[in-house]
Amino acid sequence: MIKPDMSVDIGGIRMQNPVMTASGTFGFGEVYEDFFSADELGALVVKGVTPEARIGNPPSRLVETPAGLLNAIGLENPGVEAVLKDYLPHLKGYSVPVIVNIAGNTIEDYCLVAERLSSSEVVKGLEINISCPNVKAGGMAFGSHPDMAAQVVRAVRKNTKLPLIVKLSPNVTSIVEMALAVEEAGADAISLINTLLGMAIDIETRRPRLANIVGGLSGPAVKPVAVRMVWQVAQHVKIPVIGLGGIITAEDALEFIMAGATAVAIGTGQFLNPRCCPDVVKGIFEYCQNNNIKRIGDLTGIAWKEA
Repeated sequence: MIKPDMSVDIGGIRMQNPVMTASGTFGFGEVYEDFFSADELGALVVKGVTPEARIGNPPSRLVETPAGLLNAIGLENPGVEAVLKDYLPHLKGYSVPVIVNIAGNTIEDYCLVAERLSSSEVVKGLEINISCPNVKAGGMAFGSHPDMAAQVVRAVRKNTKLPLIVKLSPNVTSIVEMALAVEEAGADAISLINTLLGMAIDIETRRPRLANIVGGLSGPAVKPVAVRMVWQVAQHVKIPVIGLGGIITAEDALEFIMAGATAVAIGTGQFLNPRCCPDVVKGIFEYCQNNNIKRIGDLTGIAWKEA
């Protein structure tokens, strides 16, 4: 039985397998240490970091929905200086690449965080979050128009030599137009999708269940939308695509890969199964073995390449 090559390259970030964590669901690596080692993954993507500490939105901030989860955390984080001092040193112990998600209210915020994180030997890549639906400034405001998204990417590109992954919002008219804009502006890879904008109402109180009114919908409910967007984008860009949105099993991950994703990220699935990430790695490996697939990359985009 063959031993498939599971390694992939995301914009210059070499990964031993195509599975990474989704930002915002894995803390700074410490959250899941009792369940598995991050060294089993392809890469570790930590939660979003802003210039200053943020307490996030008021509670309630999480609402379970049929086949999904609404969140309105609001980019709670300790700020970039605390991350550099208190969190990144701990991550030196991991053998896998560490990627930091960055966010801000202004373009200058993104540039500042990118420049400061570039000074850390731990950080191997940055994920530019222009798609968070839970904040009142920045976030999705930058990711809703191709020209604005391109401005952010160009500015950040001038402030770091690290590989740049741009996380796109599904809450747009044309996901392909957005992807092409950030590619032209200097993105090394694209991750999609971030959460869909949604809300829930408590019929007893007759009020929205989230204090923020609206939040981001994730989980299996969004997977068909995410797979469709990966399929569309991967056929139009030359840079790697990271697929995420509702991945629970290896079968889910393989759908994204066959739709055109080079790698996948797992978020909400970890809340259901704390060992979701290593289980998916194992499942993909076994699929490749059982189907005589020599390289995981041979499956990328196979669904449309063979159509």
